[in-house]
Amino acid sequence: MMQTGNTDKLIAEKIRNLKGPVFIFGASGFIGANLLETILAYRSDCYAITHDYRHAWRLKLLRLKPENILFCDVLFKNAVQRIFREYMPKTVFNLSAYGAYSKQNSSTLTYETNVIGTLHILEECRDISAYINAGSSSEYGLNCEGPKEADELLPNSHYSVSKVSVSYMLQYFAKIHQLPCLNLRLYSVYGPWEEPDRLIPRLIENAKQKTLPPLVSPEISRDFIYVGDCVAAFIDAAEKMNPALYGESINIGSGKKTTIKELVEKSAELFNVQVKPEWGSMPDRKWDLKNWYGNYEKAKRLIGWKPETSLEQGLLKTSEWQDKLNYSQEILPAFQEPLKSSKISCIIACYKDGQAIPVMYQRLVKTFSELKLRYEIIFVNDASPDSSEEVIAGICEKDSDVIGITHSRNFGSQSAFLSGMEIASGDAVVLMDGDLQDPPELIPAFYEKWRSGYEVVYGKRIKRDTSWLMNACYKLFYRIFSRLSYVSIPVDAGDFSLIDRKVVDELIVLPEKEQFLRGLRAWVGFKQTGVDYVRPERMFGKSTNNWRKNIWWAKKAIFSFSFVPLEALSYMGFFLTIVSFLAMILQIIARILYPNVPHGLTTIIVLILFFGGIQLLAVSILGEYLSKVFEETKGRPKFIRKSIVYRGKKLESASEIGKIKKSFN
Repeated sequence: MMQTGNTDKLIAEKIRNLKGPVFIFGASGFIGANLLETILAYRSDCYAITHDYRHAWRLKLLRLKPENILFCDVLFKNAVQRIFREYMPKTVFNLSAYGAYSKQNSSTLTYETNVIGTLHILEECRDISAYINAGSSSEYGLNCEGPKEADELLPNSHYSVSKVSVSYMLQYFAKIHQLPCLNLRLYSVYGPWEEPDRLIPRLIENAKQKTLPPLVSPEISRDFIYVGDCVAAFIDAAEKMNPALYGESINIGSGKKTTIKELVEKSAELFNVQVKPEWGSMPDRKWDLKNWYGNYEKAKRLIGWKPETSLEQGLLKTSEWQDKLNYSQEILPAFQEPLKSSKISCIIACYKDGQAIPVMYQRLVKTFSELKLRYEIIFVNDASPDSSEEVIAGICEKDSDVIGITHSRNFGSQSAFLSGMEIASGDAVVLMDGDLQDPPELIPAFYEKWRSGYEVVYGKRIKRDTSWLMNACYKLFYRIFSRLSYVSIPVDAGDFSLIDRKVVDELIVLPEKEQFLRGLRAWVGFKQTGVDYVRPERMFGKSTNNWRKNIWWAKKAIFSFSFVPLEALSYMGFFLTIVSFLAMILQIIARILYPNVPHGLTTIIVLILFFGGIQLLAVSILGEYLSKVFEETKGRPKFIRKSIVYRGKKLESASEIGKIKKSFN
């Protein structure tokens, strides 16, 4: 957030004094965006580090140059190493955090982001001038009423524990490794770019409309600090870094205890609100204490910082910023859009697709980014003999939204899809082959149909980039299969589809082992539609399909979803019985009328071969059905996972894989 008044020149000078390049981890957050905007106003070698630009609504509205945005998930050590080695930053601000808000309720992710993520950054800070960490007043926990930095830390939440851990980690790196680092314990920061669903933005927005939002207990107090002052503290700390500061923790707050009642009264006075507030009670959260305020004397002594903005001034500045950026038309929709955004899980069955997998990944990410959708990509390596497993693992190391599954042997594409569907966490699932014959660019059309109310959207192959004979055979099969099946199965529809979560949940609990998904997809019902497309040839290598395999697929489909072969045998047996009876009568009559006519050996042989062939056909058809019954009675699993790569970590033991499976469910 840009500074105003006489402090502009001083801030500009301090920012120019910082050694660059400058990294801001967590730049898509509230304070990070303000820090980024302020620094970029005076120098260009400042980089916003984010792991998910799709939800970085602040960065989008700041309209940054692409070169000032770097993508990195701090949970991935390799990703952190890569950007440090490529850009070699000298000043590092770390504002990446998770768990500060009640809606961020994953304790595992709290520790991973705040502790492990910070560790990954610190381990790369070997030749820097300053590392400034965004700590929290939550570190004091139960000891939250005006504590000094040397007072006892009594953490009272997972977030609090994680932040305390980081403060001790910084002391270790400072004392043992002489790292120029400092921890700023921030109090209740407010101002421009804060989430619109937070107290002060909602209060100001409502007050300007002469109303008040729902409120909690009036006696709750907080230490409100304007974000512009908070940004100044980060810059002061970095510019004045010296050995005396290494590993220290400093409170950044106003030093004043302001009750919610006082905050509301001040807002009502500033915006001429006449309605009386309706007070609620203390939130039922063990970590949320009644009084929470600090002491900034150490900040004043060590880095020469003190708050410059009063609460009244801060509220007015925030209101002016809202007016300037057309709050209701720009900020609110940008903030709400990610909340409404769906998550799509894309499951790719891979066999001999090592070359195609990186291309598939790039095209999928591009597609989901353009749709502004959260994604999860699950590559299922069905024991491919090529380098697919290594290629998938490499992608998983770089992108936390990619999961790699490797099967213990080749179980087939249907089992691969089910393996991915079982752990998929998206609101809908997209099934694709890994050979790029299913174009990712068709997903937006699937998505639009799904958003309009369809629960299954399948790709309809109006043409294939193959010979006319293969095209004709495929079309003929689908039409025969559709006629034979006891459920309505769409013609020319393969596995490529988008399936709603509730349909996925029904599919994965079906007990049968020999699954033909495109048939089961139709069998479960729900509202379905197709999207036409031309199916291209494989981009790399040769197709694993052949005539024998295609016939096997055709048999699997027909014997899974049709009783017509059995019915045909019944009709044929009935017909041949009648024919045989009539032939017997004719034979008797002929014997009586023409006793001297010689009997034909050829006729007997033909009849024996004919009826023998019919019997063999009948037995083989019965055998196909019996084999399916036999396969089902064995009770074997549909697939066995050899390993799962999740968040860059390879899990191979059955217990580890089981835990991951439970976490997805």
